[in-house]
Amino acid sequence: MAEFKYPDARRLDLAEEIFGHTVRDPYRWLEELDSAETRDWLAAEDSLFASFAASLPGRDGVAERVFELMRSGTVGAPAWRGDRRFFMRRTADQDHAVLFTATTPPGAAPPGAAPPGAVASAGHERVLIDPIAIDASGNTTLDSWQPDKEGELLAYQLSEGGDEESVLRVMDVATGEIVDGPIRRCRYSPIAWLPGTSPGRGPAGKAFYYVRRLAPEAVPAGEQQYHRRVYLHRVGTPADEDVLIFGEGMDKTNYYGVSVSRDGRWLTVSAALGTAPRNDLWLADLAVSSGAEDKPELRVVQQGVDARTAVHAGRDGRLYVYTDAGAPRGRLAVTDPAQPTADHWRDLIGERADAVLDDFAILDGPELDRPQLLVAWKRHAISEITVHDLASGEQTGTVPLSGLGAIGNIAERPEGGHEAWFGYTDNTTPVVIQRYDARSGEVTTWERAPGTVQVPSVRTELVTYKSKDGTSVRMLIVSGGEPGSPRPAILYGYGGFGLSLTPTYAASILAWVEAGGVYAIASLRGGGEEGEQWHRAGMREHKQDVFDDFHAAAETLIADGWTTPGQLAVSGGSNGGLLVGAAITQRPDLYSAAICSAPLLDMVRYEKFGLGQTWNDEYGTAANPEELGWLLSYSPYHHVREGTAYPAVLFTTFDSDTRVDPMHARKMCAALQHASTASAAGPGAGLPGSDDPGRPAKPVLLRRESSAGHGARAVSRSVNLLADTLAFAAFHTGHTTLGRPAKT
Repeated sequence: MAEFKYPDARRLDLAEEIFGHTVRDPYRWLEELDSAETRDWLAAEDSLFASFAASLPGRDGVAERVFELMRSGTVGAPAWRGDRRFFMRRTADQDHAVLFTATTPPGAAPPGAAPPGAVASAGHERVLIDPIAIDASGNTTLDSWQPDKEGELLAYQLSEGGDEESVLRVMDVATGEIVDGPIRRCRYSPIAWLPGTSPGRGPAGKAFYYVRRLAPEAVPAGEQQYHRRVYLHRVGTPADEDVLIFGEGMDKTNYYGVSVSRDGRWLTVSAALGTAPRNDLWLADLAVSSGAEDKPELRVVQQGVDARTAVHAGRDGRLYVYTDAGAPRGRLAVTDPAQPTADHWRDLIGERADAVLDDFAILDGPELDRPQLLVAWKRHAISEITVHDLASGEQTGTVPLSGLGAIGNIAERPEGGHEAWFGYTDNTTPVVIQRYDARSGEVTTWERAPGTVQVPSVRTELVTYKSKDGTSVRMLIVSGGEPGSPRPAILYGYGGFGLSLTPTYAASILAWVEAGGVYAIASLRGGGEEGEQWHRAGMREHKQDVFDDFHAAAETLIADGWTTPGQLAVSGGSNGGLLVGAAITQRPDLYSAAICSAPLLDMVRYEKFGLGQTWNDEYGTAANPEELGWLLSYSPYHHVREGTAYPAVLFTTFDSDTRVDPMHARKMCAALQHASTASAAGPGAGLPGSDDPGRPAKPVLLRRESSAGHGARAVSRSVNLLADTLAFAAFHTGHTTLGRPAKT
């Protein structure tokens, strides 16, 4: 290997007094991406990583195997509009999933009647949006799509280079012609179509509600990411003429939701302060007068309540209310839309003590003796579906699933019927679309992922362990056998924003495990695996409990004989990158390597970058003295200490990331590189245990990508990223068989 030398990084003698705390920030200059000094430092880091990666044993073999396992492709559940369906599919050789439409002739067999990987009786399948056909570089992604209520028009959103700055357009489904757009500043916008006033006549009379940010020149400097509003847009008219519906004078960080019932009568608007786990909710009757869609009379359903609530107008005239008010694991209530407030709600499905209510679907076709209600649950992150009588809520059965896996949202026909569709996946099963028939209770395969792969045989076990304070925490362990013979392991976690880590088919996990490793996924507090109380037990002043759960997971893997500290790597991204940063600064003795992707690490200044201000309900704000104390107690960047034997660390960042600014990883990388060399002979001097006196035994490296962001990306880019991170983890945990030609 060429001489290993960390790039020179100037250390500032910068210290600020904030609410009585002395806060040091020696690498603040690395916040400025466009400065010549930062660019030079990044170029040197790029060269250092490229040199190191080129020497990683088995790296190319890892890439080959990950790509093979990704050749399963993907398929999505159908969204129906009459006999027309819309769905996503990615074949074995495609870099992005493609959006299709198809019509199913009456009496035709479903796609699942074909052999695996094939589609039978698909009607006239037609490509609507192929991101690669739009941009051969693979840098354009399809962020979201929504057909109108008649299936005639399609609103869809594309972004470029990973920036997630969605641009909205409208397509005529029959012709493929773009009939509206581009409309910019539509990031994270829902689309709520009103019923068309002239069916069969394309865009004439069509309109939808959506969310768009104000123009940059209309907001204070530095606030371009915020200031959303809800608008009504009529297809074919300039966006500047859109009718402002909601959001004026409200908090700049608000996110808005909007939906319209199938019959076009009921409009719902929700508002949440950033990512706070609570929302306000309004309902309007658009049938009260002519032109009500332009000036809806919004009535409060919920306001100022510390709960998350959503409503759905059923075909039976009832309003179905999902809420965690008084039920942290969720409940489903019903009411009359004329009386939508909580004092009129009647529980239909009560809270369960052992599972979290996740989704529901109503099956009320004329073929059924009685309408049914399907309810999806997550029990310790594992999916279940129960069947209930729609009128009483009484449970009448269950929908059988294939194993310890997870389902996606349950899709039904908007006009009603006896069928429902959902995707199922687990650690060894690529997504399969299942169809449930309420007449018989039968579940059949509707469509499989189109590729054929040889999936290795692995063992999945859900275990329970105790955290530092005695709390029971669950962890999914994927392996090739029993504990007792320690082996290289990766521990993965997230623990934030109420998000649940559910079983999924992942090429990276399978490649690691089939070569003899162990992969563990911990359901930490801060997530949603056990409901909203579980989330709140790991946010704000309780954030340290998340890190304690993670350390305890590592200690459990070691104590139970799965691995050793010298064979254990940790991995996480985004909020999970914060988790990894805290893990290595709090307990460097537990871990041999760390993969820290798109992380939050400077928790004093995180609100000044990206979407940071939308997260201060989750973490706290440095503008509040007490909350600054919470943040400083664990902020990884502020807990790097010279002379500490840190694990090997690989930071992965993406230049177009508009959620979490890459400055976090840049500053932390420089701090750790300095800490690793400060007590040695100088930059580049070897640390104890290194075979090369010019190379640290546990290097700190930065892997950077351009034209990539925080979210979706092309498969080919994912393969290269996973190959580099897995090979790095393997090298520093002794996983010598990963990526080698002879695989078990």
